[in-house]
Amino acid sequence: MEQHYDMVVIGSGPGGEGAAMKATKSGLSVAVVERYHDVGGGCTHWGTIPSKALRHTVSQLAEFRNNPLFLPLLMNDDPIPLAGMLRSAESVVRRQVAMRHGFYERNRVRVVHGTARFVEPNVVEVEAPGGASERLHARDFVIASGSRPYRPANVDFAHFRICDSDTVLRLKETPSTITIYGAGVIGCEYASMFRTLGVKVNLINTREKLLSFLDDEIIDALSYHLRDQGCVIRHNEEMERIEPVEDGVVLHLKSGKRVKSDVLLWANGRTGNSQGMGLEALGVVTDDRGQIKVNDQYQTSLPHIYAVGDVIGQPALASAAYDQGRFAATHVACGSCDNRLAQDIPAGIYTTPEISSLGRTERELTAEKVPYEVGPLAVPQPRARADHRADRRDAQAALPPRDPGHPRHPLLRPPGERDHPHRPGGDEPARGPQHHQLLRQHDVQLPHHGRGLPGGGAQRAQPTLLRFAREGQKVATAPRWKAQSWSAPLRMPHQE
Repeated sequence: MEQHYDMVVIGSGPGGEGAAMKATKSGLSVAVVERYHDVGGGCTHWGTIPSKALRHTVSQLAEFRNNPLFLPLLMNDDPIPLAGMLRSAESVVRRQVAMRHGFYERNRVRVVHGTARFVEPNVVEVEAPGGASERLHARDFVIASGSRPYRPANVDFAHFRICDSDTVLRLKETPSTITIYGAGVIGCEYASMFRTLGVKVNLINTREKLLSFLDDEIIDALSYHLRDQGCVIRHNEEMERIEPVEDGVVLHLKSGKRVKSDVLLWANGRTGNSQGMGLEALGVVTDDRGQIKVNDQYQTSLPHIYAVGDVIGQPALASAAYDQGRFAATHVACGSCDNRLAQDIPAGIYTTPEISSLGRTERELTAEKVPYEVGPLAVPQPRARADHRADRRDAQAALPPRDPGHPRHPLLRPPGERDHPHRPGGDEPARGPQHHQLLRQHDVQLPHHGRGLPGGGAQRAQPTLLRFAREGQKVATAPRWKAQSWSAPLRMPHQE
């Protein structure tokens, strides 16, 4: 059986969903191919959504245990059971899947379940789990197949004490100790989460600093907070071998150290899901990690085949993938799109405390010889906390009122900033409770005058409450200067 469409999207994660929704709203006929039995991709089923749902549950339980009001109810300091919290995360995933099914049904986008493989430049063959297959013809394709944790051949991931960021959510019980190899975003987030659970954490970093893409000020603060919580951090270490033993797992480092724990979490890199799709035969270029090479319009070496999301590498954020998908679909439907609309993606890092950032760092601006200003904004903390969520309300109350005629109200704006559409913007890292929510839509509106994509180029980190309001937002125009988040500290480069 053969079907013809204007566009076929491979993958139903954020990148695939963004491309499919934009294309169908532009009048194109669209089909989405999804290998898993439900839509949503890795973001919904074993990545962003379940891990952040688990983190939220962990934070609530830890808050309960630290609240003096409930102290008489706590008889011991045993670790919080993990199995029940994972069931809570599963309920969140089910609701997300149902919501996303509705997106495709309402917009009349056909979802084909199976594994896609290119047999011709304009034809993919989809093999269903039962063995049946069909061919889909299309003028354009968007590959949004995502990524998976990198698994080196000398690590036995079949052992129940060795897991990666996908399988860690299947742990049956809370370990007493855990070693996390890799101190990137995923490693730091899980280090915070497990330490909040009362688990002893060994965080092994293969580099000199944590999250070196952030400002030094934020890196130092994160290191301090993790150590203050009880995490043991070891920098500049490399694995020699991993040895499972009867009562745990031993990580042997090249420095001669041996670290023993109940469980080892491998969080050192990811691999693009590009294998088995027939891309090599078409001449589509990938690197040694399976990531597809694309140009500024997200086109591969074949102009009618686009790639977006984690399968192309950095920034590897759900929010970035969604916007990249919409950008690619806009390029297909309209023939062009301002590629600056998919730049400067705000990042939300869900450590404790949380971190948010946007744009270049002080270190990068200094290297480029760009003068800048630092504008700190002190967020008041409540003196009395009858409600432990008062932090967030006070932080929002500290924000100045907005002029209805100007949806952005920058804290700092150097003279001449009004007409500079090519400015990448300054880094605005911040940390604290619910700080990713403070990078609100109007605060990170990009200076592109609302052109090209729905939402005027506004970017948000995911998952946040404000992300769900995105599709209903109207395109707004505003002065073309860079608006900064009301976060501390704020950085903005000078006009040269």
